[in-house]
Amino acid sequence: MFHQKIKQCFSHSVHLVSSVISEFTYSDTDLTRNRKFPADKLITFLVSQGSSSTKNELLDFFDMDPQSPTASALNQQRAKLSPDALEAVFRHFNHFASFYDQKKLRYRFLAADGSTFTFFSKPAFAPEEYHVSEGHSIKGFYSMHLNAFYDLQKHTYSDALIQPIHQKDEFSAFCEMVDRHDLLTGTKDVFIGDRGYCSYNNMAHVKEKGQYFLFRTKDIHSKGLVGNFEFPDADSFDIQVNVTLVRSHKKKISIKEGYYKRFVDAAASFDYVAYGSLDTYDLSFRIVRFPISDDSYECIVTNLPSDEFPSEQIKLLYYARWAIEGSFRKLKYTIGLSNFHAYKPEYIKQEIWAKLIAYNITETRINHAIIEKGNTKYEYKVNFSMAAHICRVFLRPNTEKDSIDVMSLLTKELIPIRNDRQYPRLQTAHFRKPRYFIYRAA
Repeated sequence: MFHQKIKQCFSHSVHLVSSVISEFTYSDTDLTRNRKFPADKLITFLVSQGSSSTKNELLDFFDMDPQSPTASALNQQRAKLSPDALEAVFRHFNHFASFYDQKKLRYRFLAADGSTFTFFSKPAFAPEEYHVSEGHSIKGFYSMHLNAFYDLQKHTYSDALIQPIHQKDEFSAFCEMVDRHDLLTGTKDVFIGDRGYCSYNNMAHVKEKGQYFLFRTKDIHSKGLVGNFEFPDADSFDIQVNVTLVRSHKKKISIKEGYYKRFVDAAASFDYVAYGSLDTYDLSFRIVRFPISDDSYECIVTNLPSDEFPSEQIKLLYYARWAIEGSFRKLKYTIGLSNFHAYKPEYIKQEIWAKLIAYNITETRINHAIIEKGNTKYEYKVNFSMAAHICRVFLRPNTEKDSIDVMSLLTKELIPIRNDRQYPRLQTAHFRKPRYFIYRAA
């Protein structure tokens, strides 16, 4: 059964990390003694726990065993474990799960975005780089930022990077993730970003990797990146431009014919030409402008080939980027990243990586669920909330191998697909007050 293969992928990933656990702990002897919470069981617990209190989660994980470890014992073990261990499991699982994808696609579309997570803490536990000034809360609150790449075809996270809120830098995070991102043989990656990702440095990093980018940018009438080019008289267009980037005003720098000269100042990051250097860097990309209403237009910059991706296709690709916004909502409110079980930032990072693993396991199983089409008004998909709960229970080590037919359960928990539904964006979407420990589901 396929669900058993996915559990084997997860178990094997955990085993690989546990076998070299000294590389992911703060001393060579941490998590090496035989205890109720060895490294493999600790990692599995973090991935499979829900949003209830820690005591309730421990009782569920150990099948209501009166001899189950206490919350204090759990915290003592967590203190020894680096968040890098969960990150390693995340990467191993993604690697092993990729072997079950039979389709070899020419392009892989990856949405780039970030989301902020708030949590309770104290100055004794969390440094100032995580603390947000008072305003929403009398005592203030603490926060960290998750940068992520989201595979729009598999509906899973392919990479992530966590930053303290006062060190939030989506530009640098994007470049770091692009540089380290694993490439698939015969497949080109297309990195799709909103307006906050449009920069020459991000374009250059994608180009150096030999891949493609698609960024939304400010309109041509603004002072943004595409504000000073020669455009057709038409409101909608698709043109190719060539740019030479310079970081010095010296006149002896030569520019090729047909290229626009663009100066990158000291405040802007550009990793391929040092500020003050006489070196140059050439970039070629399309500027695609199309209407989104009667009186407003969207502007996209991309290096995708125009013969394969005409302007209408570019519009659809950018629209598809919205799926990562929906994934963050599932990650927070269904998988459980709005209910942390700790005060310390290192523990919060453990839980973020653990929930990313749980999300990918859930979506991987959903992707392989076979749904029979009937003569109904709507097409149907698996209910993600129910799927997350089923997978969480199935990951527990005490769950017998064939006691749960996960794939059959998933195909019974269906909801209609209504892609035409639209909801107004919440005015408070930028902030959610952390949920304190005593306010937990029983």
